[in-house]
Amino acid sequence: MLILSFLILPFLASLILTGIHAYLGVHVVERGVIFVDLALAQIAALGATIAILAGMDPHGGGAYWISLAFTFLGAGIFALVRAHRGRIPLEAFIGITYAVASAAAILAMSKATGETEHLKDMLVGNILAVSRPEVIKTAVLYGAIGLFHYIFRRKFLLISTDPKLAEQSGISIGLWDFLFYASFGFVVTSSVAIAGVLLVFCYLVVPSVGAMLFADRIGPRLAIGWTMGTLVSALGCYFSVWMDLPTGATIVCTFGGVLLLMFLARTFFWRRVPLPVRERETVYQERR
Repeated sequence: MLILSFLILPFLASLILTGIHAYLGVHVVERGVIFVDLALAQIAALGATIAILAGMDPHGGGAYWISLAFTFLGAGIFALVRAHRGRIPLEAFIGITYAVASAAAILAMSKATGETEHLKDMLVGNILAVSRPEVIKTAVLYGAIGLFHYIFRRKFLLISTDPKLAEQSGISIGLWDFLFYASFGFVVTSSVAIAGVLLVFCYLVVPSVGAMLFADRIGPRLAIGWTMGTLVSALGCYFSVWMDLPTGATIVCTFGGVLLLMFLARTFFWRRVPLPVRERETVYQERR
């Protein structure tokens, strides 16, 4: 009972992360920019590191807004690059951004006291130490962002799945791309402060990839992703306490193990029945 009361806040935080990240992961996977989350998370971590170097509380308001400003800068660059990248793949810019942000964060941390602990927090966070106010604040923020995406879901889905058709329909790719990355930046900045870069990346990509093994339509993919994220969060928290391991790293490894099991089940035990023509048209219409 004592363990349950100890784990309830980290588990609630994990559920909140699952809800918004599994949805955003659908967009990221459809866009083929898998590492954009990792890059933005690293940029947010760089901002937090600069704030620490300036003597701010890593969990204070000043560090949050500096981290958010860095993330918005990265979001603006990605939106601009997507509109004018020419022959150079967006993934190349994302990879370069991640490498430079990581190196800059390491350089900044080399001048800070307790750099080893900061590096560990930046990578896997400390979700076990999340507080009730942090959980409530994160739930409200992610609820508002989720509502924003629900209201404009058709535009966001169209620019993610068929940007050429979106452009022909008169949708400003640059504007809606920036709005997507900016809202994404709010989520990533808050999530990295709670869970660290690696765990945020897993919540974004792994449920979406696992769902794509078994479903084509957006609705079933979201349902599978949310279910997977919830179960893995519960398992990860349980394994962490049972084996006395760091919670964030344990959830990351649990995500990897469950995804491997899903892949094996999909390969050896699951036969995907081709969708009827009407179903395929529905999938296409959903993406429009």
